[in-house]
Amino acid sequence: MLIDTTLREGAQLFGAYFSIDARKRIIEGLLHLGTDEIELGWVGQEGLEELTAWARPRAGETRLSAWTPCRGEDVRRAARLGVDRVNIGVPVSDLHIERRLGTDREGLLERLARTVLAARLLCIGYVSVGLEDVSRANVDFALRAAEVAQDAGASRVRLSDSLGILCPDTIRTLVARFRDRLDLDLAVHCHDDFGMATANAVTGLAAGADFADASVLGIGERSGIAATEELAAYLTLKEESHAYAIDGVRDLCGFVSQAAGVPIPRTKSIAGQDIFACESGLHAHALSKAPDLFEPFDPARIGADRAVAVGGKSGRSAIRTALERHGLGADGRDIPALVASVRDLAWELKRPLTATELAELAKN
Repeated sequence: MLIDTTLREGAQLFGAYFSIDARKRIIEGLLHLGTDEIELGWVGQEGLEELTAWARPRAGETRLSAWTPCRGEDVRRAARLGVDRVNIGVPVSDLHIERRLGTDREGLLERLARTVLAARLLCIGYVSVGLEDVSRANVDFALRAAEVAQDAGASRVRLSDSLGILCPDTIRTLVARFRDRLDLDLAVHCHDDFGMATANAVTGLAAGADFADASVLGIGERSGIAATEELAAYLTLKEESHAYAIDGVRDLCGFVSQAAGVPIPRTKSIAGQDIFACESGLHAHALSKAPDLFEPFDPARIGADRAVAVGGKSGRSAIRTALERHGLGADGRDIPALVASVRDLAWELKRPLTATELAELAKN
């Protein structure tokens, strides 16, 4: 199950400033996707109250949440928002406990228990505790913190690989240890500093986590986190364990790209313009016979189109197929000569040819 945090983690991206209208548009896209939970922002964020009031009647089965640090006064502010869930962040590595919070392990546990209890007394029905920097924490202490949260009334613990230093093997082991000890929901929050975020999130779910955090295009602090579009597509198309409405996910990615000022690489998984574009002769010929030979899923499932063109990598079979596809006919033509002309022009232009350019060459 996906917790989308584009409006919290994603909004922390350097240089990203989402207007209220942009945030509403993102929420609409996430609701269409069928996102299980949307983290609307953090306590004290400008416009959060307005945004929550707007989203509340539109949310349907999607749960709305907000993030707060582990402080009583902030939890009280979160309780007034009217969200379904409150996500409390608390660091559990000694580095953060000592240098950032200026306390020790016992002091942190006392603060955690007190804050979760306060949240429950404020009638917050679902309290989630995010164990920040858990990947650098003493695991036994992190487990103790999770059990303190559970005993105080928390409904979920979120394991945050805050620096993106875990790999699938290590996150599988970590999730399994917490799953064995806890009787509450478990989530993972995986950063992408070494390019492992989406793989770690998938592995975390497979290892027993109930939720995985993600953001559209994976935007967030530094290199970001797991990508919503990648997780939703994988769980729907490959695992077939969920049925997210991924037909509009590329449009959502395009909007977030513009709003956040983050260009989408043309080969970016799920969102890229050219992920179903083919020029290679062998692949192009195979696609004309059976697309699933070289495509993991039907492009239409994510609202994409297949693009096959001829160019400097094309052979005779690809040229014949292209001629027939464009109604130009291949019979009687000097195909080897046309192949040479296509390759020469493509190398000159440094790109595949358009249908018009192919037709012009075919006239000669």
